[in-house]
Amino acid sequence: MGHDRPNSASEESFVHPDAVTDAALNWFFLLQGEPENRDVTERFEEWRSASPAHDRAFNEVAAAWARPEADEVARILGHKFGRGDAALAATVLEFRRPKRTFARWIGAVAATLLIAIGIQQYPALSIQWQADYVTAAGVQQAINLPDGSKVVLNTDSAIAFDFEGDKRLVRLLKGEAYFDVVHDSARPFEVTAAFSEVEVTGTAFSVRRDDDEDAVALERGHVEVRSLADPSDKADLEPGQAIRATASAISAVQAIDGSVTFAWLQGQIVFEDQPFKAVVRELARYYRHSVVRAESGFDNVRVNGRYRLDDPERAIRSLATTVGLNVTRLPGGILILR
Repeated sequence: MGHDRPNSASEESFVHPDAVTDAALNWFFLLQGEPENRDVTERFEEWRSASPAHDRAFNEVAAAWARPEADEVARILGHKFGRGDAALAATVLEFRRPKRTFARWIGAVAATLLIAIGIQQYPALSIQWQADYVTAAGVQQAINLPDGSKVVLNTDSAIAFDFEGDKRLVRLLKGEAYFDVVHDSARPFEVTAAFSEVEVTGTAFSVRRDDDEDAVALERGHVEVRSLADPSDKADLEPGQAIRATASAISAVQAIDGSVTFAWLQGQIVFEDQPFKAVVRELARYYRHSVVRAESGFDNVRVNGRYRLDDPERAIRSLATTVGLNVTRLPGGILILR
């Protein structure tokens, strides 16, 4: 399995001095990122069985993951971000090297493992069980619903729906979706997310569900958005307007630029005078692996740009270069911006 090599002055790559250990690291992170990929699993087993040294190296790497220090790092990161260990699925983390010195046998690999502990994507089994459609990171999918309405699921998103009888109900379980609803005044179309419920009879709009808020934006027609906590708290949207809903309230209606808000439907993402930190987080949604900001000094630098979503790694590298950061690519696809 090949190693990542520097290809520009702004890119560095971690390569373990022992070639077998380096290959074991590559396999370990690849298997973590694609646990259900049969082709990856088969190629890994071929590599592992080719030599006892391969098997020993992989077992050592896996053992490092299970060390007590790993649990402590996960606990610290969980406390820092106000989440339990099982919720450490954030794609973008601020990495700070811990003061504790690890045994020499793991050497430079320790930093790689510590990063991976914090950003490991735990399987969202409950969402998989509930969802009718799910997209992976970097993937979009167009769906035809039973009533003829259309949905486009954005990256890392999931929906479940119920169209039995007079119902037209959709639950956005995670991520973002765009709805183009067939008009039917007798059967309202309802979309629920974490904190809000949207009701329409025929229109086009998007709903995005994040950890602490929902965002609803209207392209055409008319929608009513209600708070799930307090149905009397509601807002009516006209084209070119949006709201955000939290656990406590629905925001005031705001004007939006549709060419920016709905750019992802055209395979692009647009930023206008946004802080670097926020832009990195947004781009990371489309990257299949993990992105780590090891330097916070550039967080508030304002950036502009239009990027294609079919190559998020290139977009992240380009963005990092514009503010003067280097990019290190670790085994398993992890990108470190520093």
